[in-house]
Amino acid sequence: MKALLTDTPPVVQPSHPLVDNYLQHLLVTRGLAENTIASYSTDLQGFLLFLEEKRCPLESVNDQSLFLYIMHLRRRGLNSRSLARHLSALRGFFAHCMEEGDLGENPVQYLESPKLPKTLPDVLSQDEMAAILAQPDLRTKLGFRDRTMLELLYAAGMRVSELIAMTPVDFDSQTGLIRIFGKGAKERIVPVHSSAAGFVEAYLRDWRPAFSPVQNNVFLNRSGKGLTRQAVWKAIQRYVLQANIRKNVSPHSFRHSFATHLLDGGADLRTVQLLLGHADIAATEIYTHVQAERLRQIHQQYHPRSRM
Repeated sequence: MKALLTDTPPVVQPSHPLVDNYLQHLLVTRGLAENTIASYSTDLQGFLLFLEEKRCPLESVNDQSLFLYIMHLRRRGLNSRSLARHLSALRGFFAHCMEEGDLGENPVQYLESPKLPKTLPDVLSQDEMAAILAQPDLRTKLGFRDRTMLELLYAAGMRVSELIAMTPVDFDSQTGLIRIFGKGAKERIVPVHSSAAGFVEAYLRDWRPAFSPVQNNVFLNRSGKGLTRQAVWKAIQRYVLQANIRKNVSPHSFRHSFATHLLDGGADLRTVQLLLGHADIAATEIYTHVQAERLRQIHQQYHPRSRM
């Protein structure tokens, strides 16, 4: 492809109107979360920079260009999952360009994504969960705040982005229901048990005012502003360490544990899907794999013939 071999000055800049239009489409039309759009933007920006280095206009991209780009990503050490994410961003972008009539051919249509191994999420046992929940010091405002956060992550299966975006009006103390705005601003209503609801009610009444709120988020930092995802992650790491749990625990581990424990208790997959806010039940089915894997491990550990 000549466009990749010429020494002419680059014609593709680090930003491009077609990319800008696509990102605007994701924000306005599809209503995707800002973090998701930022991820798409980063991946597409990397693609534009690669094209600039190769002196290849975006409008001239073909399957050979994409093959060279994949080789470029592999040389950078990206694994199959990261490669698949980059290709997903390109598929969405070029599909949008075709729908808008901006390009005459979709160069990604025959490109295969790398096969990904099925991964099982880390799940905390009920005893491990109880140990983590017991760590925050309820005599302090930070401790009570953190205990309330942990209770909600586990009781409602919330994503960390949903937790930090929560406002006081999203909690109904009379019914114990929480309004959650998930991906794409989709709303769902999730009940929480009386213990978690009690912590939320007490925190909002007795402890949140002590943070001198500057923003309307439920969970605030010392400056009265909404917590960040990183702040929640750091708090969880601290309590996991205090509980002497040797697992790779993240905020999402609480969501995984929520779903798995519900299925263990007999909940049907459709109900768990609704509680998690999954648009596709296939996203929920991974938790059935978690159950099967754990049963297999228990069988191998305790069945007398498995140890022969």
